[in-house]
Amino acid sequence: MSSRHIPVHPNLDQLKNQAKELLRAIRNGDAAAIEDLRTHHPRQPDPATIKLADAQLALARSYGVRSWPRLAEACKVIDAIWHDDVEELRTLVLKHPYLLHEMARATERCNWGPPMSYAANLGRDGIIQMLRELGAQDLEHAMNRAVLQGQIETARRLHTMGARLAPGAVMGPAETQNFEGMSLLLELGAELCDADGDRLAPVAMVLETYCRNVNGKHRILELLASHGIELPDTPTMALHRGRIDLLENHLQRDPQLLSRTFSLREIYPRAAGCLEDEKLGLHATPLAGTTLLHMCVDFYEYDIARWLIDRGMDANVKAAVDANGFGGHTPLFNCVVRQPGCGTAPFATLLLDHGADPNVRASLQKALIGADDETLHTYRDVTPLEWGTQFHDRGFVDKAAMKVIAARYNLRLEN
Repeated sequence: MSSRHIPVHPNLDQLKNQAKELLRAIRNGDAAAIEDLRTHHPRQPDPATIKLADAQLALARSYGVRSWPRLAEACKVIDAIWHDDVEELRTLVLKHPYLLHEMARATERCNWGPPMSYAANLGRDGIIQMLRELGAQDLEHAMNRAVLQGQIETARRLHTMGARLAPGAVMGPAETQNFEGMSLLLELGAELCDADGDRLAPVAMVLETYCRNVNGKHRILELLASHGIELPDTPTMALHRGRIDLLENHLQRDPQLLSRTFSLREIYPRAAGCLEDEKLGLHATPLAGTTLLHMCVDFYEYDIARWLIDRGMDANVKAAVDANGFGGHTPLFNCVVRQPGCGTAPFATLLLDHGADPNVRASLQKALIGADDETLHTYRDVTPLEWGTQFHDRGFVDKAAMKVIAARYNLRLEN
């Protein structure tokens, strides 16, 4: 069982240094390093007599790679693809033909695929052509990766080379919110559904994945609507679509819209195919019972946030408090703990410019989906900065936003 995740572009020199550091730690009696050795080395060598080759093997196995030489080969393969070095890669594959079909990173714990698919992620058309001539078979996977990464011309070439459109192909660009990839697939005749034929599944994927491409998200939703997908006429869907014009209509019909709070089911609606388990709608600071302004921060809708404030929305508007006393947080909390992606410092500045109070306190509970730690954590009576300082997964904390808040009010920022 591997315990480390090999980078998309691993560096062999860095891996050599890691192996030396592991060897040194084992010889020094470091308990964690010795446990690493015992977990990943197949022959259980004596830590007192361990050699560098033993540390290298344990390190490779911890990355899910069968041997140190195979890990070194993976680094060379990937370097050749990144540098678009067709001849270097050809030499490697001719010397070791198995490289053509195994994962480029030499481990099954990756999704970039064998060398041809890996090259498709980067739009390396010359390498793709060479590998195909040598017998690479992963055409469909390579095309899916090209679409996923927005390598449109590469995807077209792979389709011309014979890549078929598998059922559910549109789910890839839906997940990455890649409009160009989605548009190409529909142009080529892909079915607008998942592998099970569910036509709403692409909509749900666009909504429930974390917002990594807000403009792409807007354009995909409009594209799906133009292909006959009926999107709910709600304020939350108007926000998902980036449609201020639709929000204007909702505000005219509902003068209380600027203070209204929304349930997770309203934010991730079943009418749009969203999953029964509401927690699977990815977000960071809790969205249950929040307002449109809170959602703007989590979904990176800056123009809508500014429009809401210009229409009189309170920068200190609070989320609803649930039956257990959790909630009541302001949009400034959402700036501090957010999904990895775009930074929220501009939102913090906008809110502070309009009177956001950094001393508001709230109690929150959060369990992250898809993170290393999915357990429920509780934070009681915290300010936005305390929420960020105490949050259990540092990858979800926007340090730049915290610095903006601290600097504005000369507040001390704990490490």
